[in-house]
Amino acid sequence: MQTRTLTILSALVLAVVALPAAQASNPRLGTWRLKATDPAQPSNNVMTYEAFNGTGMKVTINALQADGSLTPQWGYTTMFDNKETQMTGSQSAQNASVRMISDRTAEITYRNRADGRIARQLTNVLSPDGNTIGIIYMNYGADGKPDSVTFATYERMK
Repeated sequence: MQTRTLTILSALVLAVVALPAAQASNPRLGTWRLKATDPAQPSNNVMTYEAFNGTGMKVTINALQADGSLTPQWGYTTMFDNKETQMTGSQSAQNASVRMISDRTAEITYRNRADGRIARQLTNVLSPDGNTIGIIYMNYGADGKPDSVTFATYERMK
């Protein structure tokens, strides 16, 4: 009986210790705020990256309220395997896929489910210090061809 209890307790301790270690292995996890291009107009766009299903990530784009609370707007989950998953709440795309190009660079594709066209493709780069994410947005037109490029910088919220 004591051996069984000791085995169960050891397994619980190992699970509690291993979970944060697995989650900490992804340096993107955390909350990120869009850096405003105009200091007089602070941004209220916040990305939240949370651990999902062991090695995956849940992405939520939030609106930062005046009281500091976050209101979820849209999001998706990814296992970083380039497989499409359904987005929730997005007005511009319906599926998302993410593939890691390197340990700090991800390629994200947003696609319309109805016609399969790419709506937007992002290159998401985490800085060496882990406190900034730079994003290049390649926007696609109705003809399926890239028609504009935009840039954004997100800073880790502490």
